[in-house]
Amino acid sequence: MATKRSLATKLGVVAGFENPRATLEQYPTPPDLAAHVVHLADLQGDVDGRTVLDLGTGTGMFALAAALRGPARVVGVELDRTALTTARDNERRVAASAPVHWVQGDATRPPVTFREPVTVVMNPPFGAQDGNRNADRSFLATASDLASVSYSVHNAGSRDFLEAFVDDNGGEVTHAFAADFAVDAQFDHHAEDSRDLDVEVYRIEWK
Repeated sequence: MATKRSLATKLGVVAGFENPRATLEQYPTPPDLAAHVVHLADLQGDVDGRTVLDLGTGTGMFALAAALRGPARVVGVELDRTALTTARDNERRVAASAPVHWVQGDATRPPVTFREPVTVVMNPPFGAQDGNRNADRSFLATASDLASVSYSVHNAGSRDFLEAFVDDNGGEVTHAFAADFAVDAQFDHHAEDSRDLDVEVYRIEWK
């Protein structure tokens, strides 16, 4: 198994959003965070030989991280067609051996079905934008319908909400840890060149 560090290095070639949309909260997932999450998933037996679904894949960071760890296949669902074009370019840069399928559609109502339970990896919108409150709730609901296990990134302070949601939907939080999420200035409302957001990552088993 490749190390977490080598995985992050390989993901360093993944390009971000060409024209990020604030309404979709399009912030590229940092390579080291994606490597950390997928490395954990691999250690738990949640990647190798399985179908991995990246909801709101953006330019493909989580999907491609998973594709480098021996899944049966990876499916990335994204609403933004331009982002998917970049994701396909990133797939060529990363040169993953596992098949990756890019699907345009709403990640909360994905136009895909699976015969088997899948592993979901996702960095859903945090719901920080006006009119987008609780956006991550819909992503979690989709994961609960499709996945046997999911890994997701959320804003710091989400634990009470997330554990209540998971309990109401028959799931169980098995792992949780804090992480940094580096965000470069890309929208007019950003006053700093870059900053680190405090985030939380959760592994959830769905019944």
